[in-house]
Amino acid sequence: MIELCRRQLDFGDGLIADEVSDLWEDWMRSVDSVLEDPLLLNMAYEALATRWTNSRTRGRKGTPVDVVVRLLVLKHIRNWSYAVLEREVRSNLVYRQFTRIGAAKVPDAKTLGKLGIALGPQIIEQIHRRVVAIAQERGVISGRKMRVDTTVVEADIHYPTDASLLGDGVRVLTRAMRRITELAVAAGAKLRDRTRSTRRCLVQIGRASRSRAEQGRQRMWQCYRRLTAIAQRVVGQASRFVREVANGTKRSQRRHDRAAIEVQRKYLESMIPRVRQVIRQTRERVDEGNTHAPGKIVSLFEPQTEIIRKGKAGKPTEFGKMVKVQEAEQQIVTHYEVYDQRPSDSELLIPSLDVHERQFGHVPRLVTADAGFFSARNEAAAYARGVKRVAIPNLGTKSVDRKALQKKRWFRSALKWRTGCEGRISLLKRRHGLSRCRYKGTAGMRRWVGLGVIADNLINIANAMVPPSDFCAGK
Repeated sequence: MIELCRRQLDFGDGLIADEVSDLWEDWMRSVDSVLEDPLLLNMAYEALATRWTNSRTRGRKGTPVDVVVRLLVLKHIRNWSYAVLEREVRSNLVYRQFTRIGAAKVPDAKTLGKLGIALGPQIIEQIHRRVVAIAQERGVISGRKMRVDTTVVEADIHYPTDASLLGDGVRVLTRAMRRITELAVAAGAKLRDRTRSTRRCLVQIGRASRSRAEQGRQRMWQCYRRLTAIAQRVVGQASRFVREVANGTKRSQRRHDRAAIEVQRKYLESMIPRVRQVIRQTRERVDEGNTHAPGKIVSLFEPQTEIIRKGKAGKPTEFGKMVKVQEAEQQIVTHYEVYDQRPSDSELLIPSLDVHERQFGHVPRLVTADAGFFSARNEAAAYARGVKRVAIPNLGTKSVDRKALQKKRWFRSALKWRTGCEGRISLLKRRHGLSRCRYKGTAGMRRWVGLGVIADNLINIANAMVPPSDFCAGK
């Protein structure tokens, strides 16, 4: 049974509160007051109450909603894993009081992961909007200024090469077929393990790739063709296993084993098309020199991952999803969005203005972004919407009037304020882990980004609400 909050406190809760009340960090009290908002908690309650049919009225008591929200916020403020979150909260009285656990048992890491998944990306986005509304209600932001930028949040994958992807395909298909063989009766096609020959090809490709001679390149292409042939045979064998499980040739007498075999069959059905795509794109690159094969994937486990090049010298190619970060005053991120397919930056300015107007009821007085967002159409549309000043540089202009405009004091001041967006993105990546998403799938990417943005917003709201003298005095 799910509860909004703990209805009855333990005897030890009062002792903990007395001992650690003066040990809270500066941001904790302001964040604590924000997370007490009933609308915010009701959003999370509705999501957790729909996990099971009678979660509201029956069953043993689960983790209260306010505890779940605070644990997730603390996790992303500190950029911890679920295992580290469990250990730190269990061993720290301040964290126990902040998360409202008190003297009760801390949920284990696996339970915390399931509760986090139950709060899907839509609920996380609603909670974020409510946090922004609370900042607006408390006078932290008014929406007079807006700045917007984009970045890439990388997926949790290894650097993709054709050889490593083929090796992954052979490994996971063979592993699933081996499990079916162990559970099913000895009937139908027998498993032939080709992982050893695959590893040998991978080692030979690695050695040949270090050679700059033409002979080494020819040897590498031969190894690639041998590896794709091995992968093709493994795919054919996996397809036979799928058919034999479906028609009952490979079966088990025990119900538990039949369910496990069915799980492995579905896993093979999901992986076989991906491995076939890897084989196709490898053959196109090796035989035809085409590196832009249609439907190209860079990970068998995160097939939605995109290849994104943003012109960075240190990291010219990134593998993940593009994310838009939109800010107002006091470094509050008012809107974020994870894109399924990377759009052009110039297409995002007007939709960002629409979102800003819905949130605040008016357009901003100042809009600023980097040169990637510039277009004459965007600038004219922003002025037509009522924006007083638009500070987006046009680096390729030859107009004398445009150059004079970009040298004006207000324009240069707006660009200086815009650079804070770069710092915000850097802080989101360093402090809250947005450099690499640790959750799986597109929904996991949206949850990861949303929770990181919420954690950063809560700290910035606390900084804006606490007088600077208190920070200087260490209160």
